[in-house]
Amino acid sequence: MIPVLDSTEENLGLAASALAKGGLVAFPTETVYGLGANALEARALALIFDVKRRPYFDPLIIHIADRKGLELICQSVDSRAEKLMERFWPGPLTLVLPKTDRVPDLATSGLPTVAVRMPAHSVALALIKKTGFPLAAPSANPFGRLSPTTALHVQGQFETGIEMILDGGPCGVGVESTILSLAGNAPILLRAGGVSRENLEAVIGPISLAESLPQRPQAPGQLPGHYAPRTLLYLRDGASNHKIPRENSTSRQGYLAFQKAPVSGSYAAVEILSPRGDLREAAARLFACLHRLDKQGLDWILAEVVPNEGLGAAIMDRLQKAAAGSQSSPLGNGHSNS
Repeated sequence: MIPVLDSTEENLGLAASALAKGGLVAFPTETVYGLGANALEARALALIFDVKRRPYFDPLIIHIADRKGLELICQSVDSRAEKLMERFWPGPLTLVLPKTDRVPDLATSGLPTVAVRMPAHSVALALIKKTGFPLAAPSANPFGRLSPTTALHVQGQFETGIEMILDGGPCGVGVESTILSLAGNAPILLRAGGVSRENLEAVIGPISLAESLPQRPQAPGQLPGHYAPRTLLYLRDGASNHKIPRENSTSRQGYLAFQKAPVSGSYAAVEILSPRGDLREAAARLFACLHRLDKQGLDWILAEVVPNEGLGAAIMDRLQKAAAGSQSSPLGNGHSNS
């Protein structure tokens, strides 16, 4: 079993040493737990792809602790990036910028740009500073599966390949960072996340949405089947484009509600994202609720939609991709034993 360690100064030192030797360490950020490796070492990056079973065409996000790290990996930073960093860093915003030659092509899947952010978590920042190099850190889960928002979520999804998991408590934001490309003349939102499109536009003006899912991802989280539980998941409004099965007395059904438990239907397990209808609270609880439902041995989960505004856009992005992923993956067999 992979050890879970308190984020003490001594254990941060052990983690930094493991990373310097090319190993992997899981650590907390404000969004989700990340699976960290030296972002400047191709061999360490290859280990991320191997342990996560992540396709090599899916680029990684590089995490830095200060502007010196940005200078190391980014070729240029324009006025739009400066304004956004001033407003939202440290925080759940990833910027896609032209990369330097110091960044291995494996980190960017051969693209001329790099995705970079500065996390707003004391443990993450302390670890990056202690290593002395930036960390590539996708979510610490097998590729396509539910993102982890606690140390035990990470431990429950891996048996080997990770040196240790630093425990920093539950993640405060609970969904991955927003990814914004500034590589061209017009800013493009590649992934909805912890900073809303509306808040970004208040700083730099209009932002375009990526028109369609690319054959070659420009950033993490763009593939259609992602963030999926092992249990089949359906959206209540049918947005997953899969037929919702009929309720029957022989199936064990779970329900993911936004504010209130359903008044009808027979559900073996119910999770409520936010009794107050608070999208920030709902985002912070999303993956934890799905992890709990996924452990109940259910035949399927029915998830309510949430208002598609602000952080609700990030929640709906995760639910839509979870529905697609749980039904397209051979692991999504209708029963959860994780």
